[in-house]
Amino acid sequence: MSRVIHFEIQAENVQRAVAFYQEVFGWQAEDWSEYAGSPYFGVTTGPEGEPGINGAIMSRPGSNPAVGGMVAGAVLTMGTADFDATAAKIEAAGGTVALPKMALPGMAWQGYFHDTENNVFGIHQPDPDAA
Repeated sequence: MSRVIHFEIQAENVQRAVAFYQEVFGWQAEDWSEYAGSPYFGVTTGPEGEPGINGAIMSRPGSNPAVGGMVAGAVLTMGTADFDATAAKIEAAGGTVALPKMALPGMAWQGYFHDTENNVFGIHQPDPDAA
């Protein structure tokens, strides 16, 4: 079996996207542009040895997709212990709601947002009492 080991988030404005993900999720970023030949920031999403994957935010070869348009990449979902607090941080950092908070009955709260580059991503709060 193959496992996901890396992700890439494309952005028209790489610095703005890096700032967004640092502010909302506390990710660390390192400029790897000299290796890629274009704006490319490696991101570490959590401590080494804990479950999860790391990735990068890279220059999009064109304009950002329009809100409501087709998804131009994978939708990543990030875990959170507090859906509402994370949603508030997303909106304060310039993100917008794509699909509002919904219950996955008996499992979790899930919702989808647009980042500052109109990429769609999800947040997921485990909660066996979600209804």
